Amino acid sequence: MRHFWQRQATDPVSAGKVAAEAAEMVTWPVPDPTGAAFFDVDNTMIRGASIYHFARGLAKRKLFTTRDLAMFAWGQAAFRLRGSENADHIGSAKETALSFVAGMAVDDLVHLCEEIYDDVMADRIWQGTRTLALAHLDAGQQVWLVTATPVEIAKVIANRLGLTGALGTVAETVDGHYTGRLVGSLLHGPAKAEAVRALALKEGLELANCSAYSDSHNDLPMLTAVGYPHAVNPDGELRERARVGEWPVHDFRTGRKVTLIALPAAAGAGALAGGVAAGMALRRHYRGTA
Repeated sequence: MRHFWQRQATDPVSAGKVAAEAAEMVTWPVPDPTGAAFFDVDNTMIRGASIYHFARGLAKRKLFTTRDLAMFAWGQAAFRLRGSENADHIGSAKETALSFVAGMAVDDLVHLCEEIYDDVMADRIWQGTRTLALAHLDAGQQVWLVTATPVEIAKVIANRLGLTGALGTVAETVDGHYTGRLVGSLLHGPAKAEAVRALALKEGLELANCSAYSDSHNDLPMLTAVGYPHAVNPDGELRERARVGEWPVHDFRTGRKVTLIALPAAAGAGALAGGVAAGMALRRHYRGTA
């Protein structure tokens, strides 16, 4: 007498049909080589200013005094409250920062950025914004951070979050050390939009098929350069612009009603002003250890 399992083994055609009928298709997103998403960093991807968190990390390592940190925090608050992100203010901050970072080793700064991100910044990431970024990655799109923060810090954040890369303020280096000059200028306001356009040309992206996310009206040039602008934790002026333009608004701040509007199909495809303080702290440290 033949056993049941033996009868099954002699009927490969039936077994194949049963297996095929039971199969469930896994749908993978079709890569979208012409689409990308661009995310601002401060108050969009991370709570607060990334350079301030970097300064906190320096203070914890005794490279920055508590008094320095308090003064820096006050300066950052006043900077935002006045809305004084004008060319003269930024230019002055740039010159001051560069005078302190000149001569520093790039590897030392990158190592500190990695340590401080893991220690101070990781738990400050807006998980809602990160989810939006991952949706674009899942859709086969590139995801870039675009920020006035020094590119070394921006790259660490992008790497830790598994994003494509980062566009940030670039300081000139020679033989692995900062010269005290910038390559170009601070990546702020209109400069962000120009960086996005240049990257789109380099990567073969269609800006009409791209998305951008920011909390600030200062990033309107970038937001209006793409087909799908989004407001994240927006300031008053940006919230009003989003309302008029019927842009999606995503607010993840505590105490506010969270508004999540689905990503547009084409966008989701199914889903160194601050550098002054950090530069001063590091410069003091290296002068002391030289």
